[in-house]
Amino acid sequence: MSYETLRYDAVGPIAAITLNRPEQLNTIVPPMPDEIEHAVERASRDAAIKVIVFRGAGRALCAGFDFGEGFHHWDAHINTDGEWDPGKDFVLSTAASIAPTQKFMSFWRSPKPVIAQVHGWCVGGGSDYALCADLVYASDDARIGTPYSRMWGAYLSGMWIYRLGLTKAKEHALTGKPLSGREAAEVGLINGAVPFDELERLVWKTARQLASIPASQLAAMKLVVNHAFESMGIASTQVLGPILDGLMRNTPDAKRWIERAATRGVREAVAERDGPFGDYSQAPAHEKPNPAHVIAAEPPQE
Repeated sequence: MSYETLRYDAVGPIAAITLNRPEQLNTIVPPMPDEIEHAVERASRDAAIKVIVFRGAGRALCAGFDFGEGFHHWDAHINTDGEWDPGKDFVLSTAASIAPTQKFMSFWRSPKPVIAQVHGWCVGGGSDYALCADLVYASDDARIGTPYSRMWGAYLSGMWIYRLGLTKAKEHALTGKPLSGREAAEVGLINGAVPFDELERLVWKTARQLASIPASQLAAMKLVVNHAFESMGIASTQVLGPILDGLMRNTPDAKRWIERAATRGVREAVAERDGPFGDYSQAPAHEKPNPAHVIAAEPPQE
């Protein structure tokens, strides 16, 4: 099967799912969530595949949802007669068959371990995708964050909450401050961070180590850990978060902000949002991902 927004490669016992919109920093547009879910199911059904690697071509894993044209990619799901329809948005947010958050969770539900390879920007919905994986490794200079904490959104998958303790979860929920890959590893949000030149080697070494373990053993250990966290209320969080996200995209403040993005450009809108914090687009060069750190669409071969 061919895909519009990603490529799927089977490399021995490892399936690589590579977001492939490099010029757009792999931002999320339809049909990306559906294609990722399909690719995960494809790997899950293939008895020859034991591990899945999630990666992004170009300069970023994923820079979040694409709102450069006012979020109109999703109009059919959230608008009626050109106006926001909260009933439609509610259904999009919660229906397992269509909700983007539930597509993210295909990583969680797969019986096969998923490793996220994070480089460049991994923000907004992109961070939700990565944190739904089982293991997450990043380059030191990657930037992981939720700028929607400040404007136009709310936590979707809840993985920021479940991967961090209360103290850090509150800090990042209220400020939206990004973390470098190294900082994310230090606070336990992700499993580890290494220099960019070592990232792909670390991810694939880990994938091959996991592939040496019986598939049923991997599935059993993943299931028991997942079940423990599901008992803590992940499902409830994933109902509330996306509903709040829809509301926060349609407050008077949010509407003014997205109108500015549509009429004056995304650059000006995010400068207004991030200026007081001096991060994301407003950060100095040494606090942004290195633009020379590029991942090839084709994964490493055995």
